[in-house]
Amino acid sequence: MPTVQTLENRLQELGLTLSKVRPSVGNYVSCVRTGNLLFTAGQGVDQYHGKLGKDLTIEEGYKAAQQSMLNLLSAVSYELEGLSKVKRVVKILGFVNSTEDFTDQPKVMDGASDLLVKVFGDKGKHARSAVGMAQLPNNTAVEIEMVLEIEDEEDIR
Repeated sequence: MPTVQTLENRLQELGLTLSKVRPSVGNYVSCVRTGNLLFTAGQGVDQYHGKLGKDLTIEEGYKAAQQSMLNLLSAVSYELEGLSKVKRVVKILGFVNSTEDFTDQPKVMDGASDLLVKVFGDKGKHARSAVGMAQLPNNTAVEIEMVLEIEDEEDIR
């Protein structure tokens, strides 16, 4: 079982850092735990705006999905006081702000999926949906939500 330090080191080796937790922009919380599952609210990105297929390339979308996942991991780390309690990534749902004829949403979402596997190894392999959207809040390029299995309190002790 990797420790918090190990996962932080892994992120650092990849040249990535967790950002500050983004504040909610409505009447919701970033994470909700029920049993040993943790559900996250969707996280967009501040750096990439516009539609895939018009304003942004697949490569830019890939980077946007990666940044969105880093924002999610920041929220999870804050909620769980680190990432060591993550037992496995169960599922991610990716929304891609895209033109009507853009069909490469899975290639965009690989930015998030690849990051999870690089950080968590086999625990990062997950089920996934990648869907195109006519618009996302603040014209963000990508928004992702995630479901995680986390260690039971008994497992932690």
